[in-house]
Amino acid sequence: MNTSKTGLSEVGIREIGFLLSKAQSAASYTGINYQTAQNLFADLYAQYFATTATYFNSDRYVIRQDWITTQWSQVYVGTVPQLLSIMANTDSTSAEHAIAKIWWVWTFHRTTDYYGPIPYFSAGHGTESVPYDAQDKIYNDFFKKLDEALAVLITVTSEASTYGPYDLIYHGDISKWIKFGNTLKLRLAMRVSKVEPKLARQKAEEAVAAGVMETAGTYSVPQDDAYMDKPNLNGDANGLAYISSWGEFRMSAAMESVLKGYDDPRIGKYYSPSVKTGTYEGLRNGYSSTELSTLSGNSADDNSNSGPLLNGDNFTNTAALTRPQNIMHSAEAYFIRAEGALLGWNMGGTAQELYGKGIRASLIQWGITDENSIASYINSSNTPIAPDDAVHSAALSNTPIKWASDKTTQLIQIAIQKWVALYPDGVEAWADLRRSDQLKLYDRINSDNADLPANVLIKRLPFLTSDAQSNGAAVEAAKSLLDGSDSPGTPLWWDK
Repeated sequence: MNTSKTGLSEVGIREIGFLLSKAQSAASYTGINYQTAQNLFADLYAQYFATTATYFNSDRYVIRQDWITTQWSQVYVGTVPQLLSIMANTDSTSAEHAIAKIWWVWTFHRTTDYYGPIPYFSAGHGTESVPYDAQDKIYNDFFKKLDEALAVLITVTSEASTYGPYDLIYHGDISKWIKFGNTLKLRLAMRVSKVEPKLARQKAEEAVAAGVMETAGTYSVPQDDAYMDKPNLNGDANGLAYISSWGEFRMSAAMESVLKGYDDPRIGKYYSPSVKTGTYEGLRNGYSSTELSTLSGNSADDNSNSGPLLNGDNFTNTAALTRPQNIMHSAEAYFIRAEGALLGWNMGGTAQELYGKGIRASLIQWGITDENSIASYINSSNTPIAPDDAVHSAALSNTPIKWASDKTTQLIQIAIQKWVALYPDGVEAWADLRRSDQLKLYDRINSDNADLPANVLIKRLPFLTSDAQSNGAAVEAAKSLLDGSDSPGTPLWWDK
């Protein structure tokens, strides 16, 4: 019948809906892909977890190219072609086109913040060689695409034809996509605040004026918060829940120091008590295989796994495996606004007000709703404690929760609470740690990477060997776009 085996035979809401579902699912690293795309890299760099498996060396800054290619393929195979197909088959003034643009930016900002320069403007167009683009140009296009998409969405009604159930995040709710787009714009504005301060202020103030996420929700009632449906127990399960039963990672000592010191009620949501002790325990990042095997307190059973909400429990906890995956939340928006207020930006409130609202939003997000408990936490003078670990680590910080009187401490307080609230999104947490430089995490116990000392936070992932083999000239040219060598210690464009 002369029907194409590769192109769309017809283009309707079902066809573009399937494409969006695939693009959303792939970009969020589902199921087993979550481990090699995120958990063994960004989650460890952000020190949400540390590895307990002796056969994993990425916690010692070894760049496992055979693992990280999963992240690359999830974007360039699982997401980009689908979004390009949607945009090619929808009117540029339609809600479907606009939502695809917003998701394009969400997908690519996480990718460029892994590597720096990446194939972007020519990605997905089927050319034999695909050039890499400089990160500043990519970020400029992010703002352009978000502005275009948001301008479209505010002109259509909530009754307009959208993806409906094929949209795994907001099920076609345009009003929520507007808040999502503005919050993403706010995030990116803060990301460039040290390298493009005027642009950052402009875009942040535009986003807040237009309406960002403000009402925190839970997994079951998300409100403004963005969660992604994960209905499939196998390939499309919640990524963290899917890999939690393998005994290969546990809570980090950094999280133990902060959560236990602050008497944080989220600790039982984020982590489970140790099998051996019944208490919440973490370990330092970067132990050698020998140290993991011989030092007391370093086994998986000695330390805390992910919490019951996100623990697949040997694939028996169906509720966790099908739990919607965290994408972006109101709490983060409040903390960005608090920092912006300290910079003199118009963020719709004082830094102290927004800081308190950020803490409250995060607590509500994780089911802590008693207002007296929330107020007690916000006004607590508690500080992080020394974790009871194998190397007798000191407390991570001496910073209390209660709002301080000096700006230096206030910036640290925002950084700590934002880091806690971003859990379990190690991708964003790692990016924000590099950008802000306010929260100093523990040094690695060991680094097995000659280019990266144990006391330095890794700055980026090197370009992929697999792309150098098939796209060699473009990869070689991309090295000139870096502010240094193709090394994990070279900072990205916005990392000043």
